[in-house]
Amino acid sequence: MKNSNVARSYFVLPCCILLLNLCVGMVGYKAKMLGDPFLQVAAVIAMVLFGGSMVSFVLAPAIEALVGALHRGSRRRWGELGEIVFVLLLGILVFWLYYRMYILGPEYLLPREWRNPHRF
Repeated sequence: MKNSNVARSYFVLPCCILLLNLCVGMVGYKAKMLGDPFLQVAAVIAMVLFGGSMVSFVLAPAIEALVGALHRGSRRRWGELGEIVFVLLLGILVFWLYYRMYILGPEYLLPREWRNPHRF
């Protein structure tokens, strides 16, 4: 197996899956805007059922293509050092996004105008 395939198989693709998982978390966060819990669950199920094809056929390939293009570009420009820097930066970015999502809350990934209103 070539080095680029190893990096892609064991690091880049799992990072893409983690990024897609963040999208699912954001959908769940936005569904909380609905007041009724049954409507929240129905909205999440509908988004998963109907949005699943959109994610699998459009979003996942787009994220993978973007990350793949950045990976190839850094490797082509700077060789092995570029690949190492790319992998480190991708790992740091995914860690930072997950930190914000699960420690601070999903609203910290969104601009202030897009955040759910707080109901007490």
